[in-house]
Amino acid sequence: MLKQGNFLFSSPFLLCVFFWFFLIHIVVSHIPLGSKLSVEENNLWVSSNGDFAVGFVNHSEQPNQYSVGIRFNSKSIPFPKQTVVWVAGADVTVGNKSFFQLSQNGELVLVDSLRGVAVWTSNTSQLAVASALLRNDGNLVLLNRKKDVVWQTFDNPSDTLLPGQNLPVHKTLRAASRNSVSSYYSLHMNASGQLQLKWESDVIYWSRGNPASLNLGVVLTSGGVLQLVDHNLNPVWSVFGEDHNDSVNFRLLKLDIDGNLRIYSWVEATGSWKSVWQAVENQCNVFATCGGHGICVFNTSGSPECRCPFKTTSSSNLKCFSLNCDSNHSMDTYEHTFLYGIYPPNESITITNLQQCRELCMQDPACTAATFTNDGTAHCRMTTSPYFSGHRNPSLSSISFVKTCSDPIAVNPHNSSSSPSLSPVKRSHGLCLSCQIGGAASGTLLLFVVVQLGIGYFMYRRRNRILRKAALAYTGRNSKGVMMLPFTEIKDITGNFKHQIGPGMYRGALSSQQPVAVKDLDETIEERKFRAAVSKIGSIHHKNLVKLNGYCCELGHRYLVYEYVKNGSLDKCIEDDELNQRLTWRRRVNICLTVARAICYLHAGCREFISHGNLKCSNVVLDKNYGAKVSEYGLEMVRPEESYGGEKDVADFGKMVLILITGRPEVKDLWEWTYEEWIQGHPERVVDKRLDDGVDLKELERVLRIAFWCLQSDEQMRPSMSEVVKVLEGSLTVDPPRPPFSQTLSEEESPESGSKPQSPMEP
Repeated sequence: MLKQGNFLFSSPFLLCVFFWFFLIHIVVSHIPLGSKLSVEENNLWVSSNGDFAVGFVNHSEQPNQYSVGIRFNSKSIPFPKQTVVWVAGADVTVGNKSFFQLSQNGELVLVDSLRGVAVWTSNTSQLAVASALLRNDGNLVLLNRKKDVVWQTFDNPSDTLLPGQNLPVHKTLRAASRNSVSSYYSLHMNASGQLQLKWESDVIYWSRGNPASLNLGVVLTSGGVLQLVDHNLNPVWSVFGEDHNDSVNFRLLKLDIDGNLRIYSWVEATGSWKSVWQAVENQCNVFATCGGHGICVFNTSGSPECRCPFKTTSSSNLKCFSLNCDSNHSMDTYEHTFLYGIYPPNESITITNLQQCRELCMQDPACTAATFTNDGTAHCRMTTSPYFSGHRNPSLSSISFVKTCSDPIAVNPHNSSSSPSLSPVKRSHGLCLSCQIGGAASGTLLLFVVVQLGIGYFMYRRRNRILRKAALAYTGRNSKGVMMLPFTEIKDITGNFKHQIGPGMYRGALSSQQPVAVKDLDETIEERKFRAAVSKIGSIHHKNLVKLNGYCCELGHRYLVYEYVKNGSLDKCIEDDELNQRLTWRRRVNICLTVARAICYLHAGCREFISHGNLKCSNVVLDKNYGAKVSEYGLEMVRPEESYGGEKDVADFGKMVLILITGRPEVKDLWEWTYEEWIQGHPERVVDKRLDDGVDLKELERVLRIAFWCLQSDEQMRPSMSEVVKVLEGSLTVDPPRPPFSQTLSEEESPESGSKPQSPMEP
């Protein structure tokens, strides 16, 4: 037997087998340069204790879309509940042909292989990385040859902290983007040593810590204690999970999508995660729990529920709240209710009494709602935001008022009285829409309105169908990634900027001969803001929006690379007599509709509201069939000082429509002349004289009416883009508009000039 044993171990084959098993163990716990994970192979990098793994995760709400991250991998936790604790690139997702690699130059890179696009990197190529290691505590680290840690996921958290992980000053946890609200929530440790839950950047709805302590971080201990620690790691503030004395194998601290911070423990007996502590005990006190037009209340079971507060006394009579009323306005009263603005979260506070608080809001054209605290402080909180939410509780002494009115409205749904079950809410543009009552056992989600929900769902389904069919020469399936191009390649693509096709816009071609349009932007744009904006713009897919294919962000260079659209900009087609003749009446109406759909998608179909900010004929391009696509959208994200709301997009759309219908350039008196011809009963006179016969007068009437509503000088009277789409489609009727030009809409006139043109209705 001894000889046989010696013989066996001397066998070259079995020695190779033994070495292979040894190598597998090393690969699992030690990740060399060049190691790769792919969606197709479904392989993992696993910690040596088997508790954690790095790999791809499928998003059930987005078929064929994946993210890569670190998750629990223990055999004691079933796969559906193996919670993801870190994600590369936060909300970045990729297609099913993608891979994640530790490259030879020492960078972690997430690549959509069909497009050859790196959508996220660790930016560690200059750190002499020699290998990676997934530690037993769930920390993925990059090591140099001396085994020093040069980068780690613990320093770059997403929405979760693991035991032993420190959240230092100015680092942030951000809730995952799962709806129009969640991505605005963050957990932040400020320089004064306070741990804060925030909405956007300026609303703090929970805070703990002693500013005098100058805390350096927050830590979750393995025993289930959340601590604020000083520079010596001594605790200065602690909270304890309800099971902190129990033996628990796995814990985590997570900022959930409902904006609440919770400690979770894995309970072996039930096979589930259990919340053992949460920062905000009353979920209704989390800012914006019920979205843009909901009130958070507790039902009989003690869990939060989102309700529409704006009930009508008569089920057949739509009663709306408005932002601005010229007459017949009133204030509806809601007791035990506290309201606040959301987009933006602004409010003014005045010390007064209950009746005066009501009157102040009624008399202020910008006021949408007001809350009188009624707790001895005599504070009247007035908001001008079109989106406001709040909470209701019998113990609250607050009394709130919501402005209502019966001013003329731009559009009316057909057979509106046939929907008595809906509790209507009037949107920021002064139009009647219904408020969605979204039950939320966890109090996490209320989309703004049913119409927006329907449009968003339709656009989402439509977008996915389009993207699955899209097959550009150098791409493949859809992905949120865009190409990162060096400046030298931008020069090659454009032939050293040889063919200029517009202001700061150049025609070029990729190496695959795919034509592109390259936009030159201000080189002073901050790199962080530019990359964040590109990530968002690159994730937008709609057939009536020009696709962003790539970008350059290198030292003093900022470029965007778009798909090239054959027939150029709409303004050039209008100005050129030969091309203008190809813009038939039917094509012009279709251009109005497709542009409206594109802007509607930006406003209501994306995860976050996006304003175009500079909609005009030169930013609408026509394909080979003279179908319209909108370009240069979302650029206000890289120029925040030039950001605008949706009302400007609506007005710009109205201007574009009149320019397209009349065939005239934008001049100071075009809007007034067009309106005067229409009001005198001669709408056909405004139509471009170069148009052949074929103008549909009913369509012309509808198009002009909605354009004039878009151009109302009172922003609150302008329709939303979703309603504009429905009017142009013919599914909504439109009232005759009042004179829209009581204040100039031309840039040549300013309030400071004292010049105020007469309305066409004025003598």
